Amino acid sequence: MSMEDPIKVLCQPDAGKSCGACCGLYNYVDSSRESLVRRLSARTKRYREMVKSPDDLPRYAAATFAAEDFRKRYEGIYCCEYLGFLDAEEKKVGCLVHPLQNDGADMRTVSFYGRDVCAGHLCPSHHFIPRSQQEILLKIIEDWYLYGLCLTDIDLVVAYFRLIADRIGEELRPEAFDRQALKDAALEYFRWKTTWPFRSAEANRLGKYYFDGSQYMISHIDYEKFGREISPLNAILLSLSSEFQTAEDLARAEKMIWSNIETAASLYRERV
Repeated sequence: MSMEDPIKVLCQPDAGKSCGACCGLYNYVDSSRESLVRRLSARTKRYREMVKSPDDLPRYAAATFAAEDFRKRYEGIYCCEYLGFLDAEEKKVGCLVHPLQNDGADMRTVSFYGRDVCAGHLCPSHHFIPRSQQEILLKIIEDWYLYGLCLTDIDLVVAYFRLIADRIGEELRPEAFDRQALKDAALEYFRWKTTWPFRSAEANRLGKYYFDGSQYMISHIDYEKFGREISPLNAILLSLSSEFQTAEDLARAEKMIWSNIETAASLYRERV
């Protein structure tokens, strides 16, 4: 697979961003941006200093496990010690033992999943996010941290673009999102993945899933206690890890999302 093909390989789409979710990037108990930047920066520096040949990898791995907190949200997802930054600007996360990082030497056999799995795996987003929506997402998000969180949340992406398409009565065209105003409106929505004011504070919650250490379960919103039917925005509210104390909070959250969708639809209609 070509790493230059943004549709084939969403994890490494371009020079400005990438995703390491399959390597356990967001599975640490502390998966905040600040924590992950510190973790990945230290790893990359350690790797560049210590690894000159495959024989150095065990020493690097031991030093990494000794230096880091590897506590996980979900024990079933492995957190790979060979995930780091691929560029000096720290815009791209990826595999430090990949041949493109080691003058053609493929050292992925030392990883937990091995070379064949790492080379051949495509996450569900490749299959369940429509091609046109993949292209739009690539236009909107440039930040690696936000990109990985949104790319792997299929409901967050597909439900949003479907609701905009319903408003305008046609399938969304990726080229429309070259317009800065429309791109900014959509980015406001996707940034809620990290800034949502109604986000659950529970550490072991990620999107609609919550973890008890050994398994993950799908969360739900108790609409009945608010005297409400299930919201038409339910999939999005769950993807944003929403937790509501009052019916008024729920109504405010829905209003924020609907307002953004209407703004995006209006801007789309104005495209040249």
